[in-house]
Amino acid sequence: MFNVQRQERLMDELRRLGAVRVKDLAPVLGVSELTVRRDIAALAERNLLTKVHGGATLPTQLLPSPRRPRPPKTRFTVGMVVPSLDYYWPPIVTGARAAAAALGVHIQLRGSSYDPEEDRRQIGRLVDAQQVQGLLLAPSLDGGGVAEMVDWISGLPVPTILVERQAPRWTPTRRQLEWVRSDHSLGLEMAVRHLHQHGHRRIGLVLSRGSPTSAHLAVGWGLACADLDIPDDLVVRESVGLDVPGHRDIIAGIMRRCRESGTTALIVHGDPDAISIAQFCIELGLSIPDDLALVSYDDEVAHLAEPAMTAVRPPKGHVGRVAVELMVARLTEPRRPVQRVLVTPELVIRDSSVPRQGG
Repeated sequence: MFNVQRQERLMDELRRLGAVRVKDLAPVLGVSELTVRRDIAALAERNLLTKVHGGATLPTQLLPSPRRPRPPKTRFTVGMVVPSLDYYWPPIVTGARAAAAALGVHIQLRGSSYDPEEDRRQIGRLVDAQQVQGLLLAPSLDGGGVAEMVDWISGLPVPTILVERQAPRWTPTRRQLEWVRSDHSLGLEMAVRHLHQHGHRRIGLVLSRGSPTSAHLAVGWGLACADLDIPDDLVVRESVGLDVPGHRDIIAGIMRRCRESGTTALIVHGDPDAISIAQFCIELGLSIPDDLALVSYDDEVAHLAEPAMTAVRPPKGHVGRVAVELMVARLTEPRRPVQRVLVTPELVIRDSSVPRQGG
């Protein structure tokens, strides 16, 4: 499900080092050696690397280049507007482009800025150019203008699929919108149940301020705490990344609440915020996970933390793939039923939530 993002990381390591070993890659990617071998075999079939005993190298120029299959003829051109071209969104775009290449789709990518007016401007430019047959959109759906934005999108002259976004359950629009997104609520439940399984009965949640994902995480938090009959009162809605002014004071307040409530574990959205809290704890002489267990939500850079951070990994690459597949299905079969797809995240367990064996 997550092979696109994982294989991109594998290729980044290979380009950086020139050669890689399976046993070295497994902990970097947070997967088993068997999974790494399968990825290397898949990439070798695409002639992106040369498979060698115990690892891989970059393709050698000494061997004749294999004949590359012809790319499929372009069937459709699809516009894609995402709110950012860094951090969360590149794996989604990569997944979309991988599916597009296989299905004969050309993607016209546009970046926006979490601003409804900029969303409208970029979407309008794509539509006005009359070069796209469909749109993959991740508009800002916060604040008081959600109904107007959803109605405007539903009235566009080409089919539209929301990506990592979801229209309100019922909105009186000209046509019902399709969407595909990560099931963030379920992902948060995975994190809570993981910590509960390892003995934690007082858990806290730190939500990134202003993120569209936070609302879904809050739903999962409430459901999991109710099911497990544990307190759900320690919820902090603040960004505490290293670049946030006053982040140390905010984290100090969170640590004080943890001590007063007996909280022994935190789930933090996202990786930079979780790493910031981990560094603050280490400065205080706290041991992770013995004094405080940490789980991050995102898994962009969680593996770089010290200790490596357990994280919930949204299926970003797969979301991008499914979005393109849904669009092609819509364009080839206009009268098919509306589809709305939730894709399950993955819990990647590392050292920040489970004590090392023998430690």
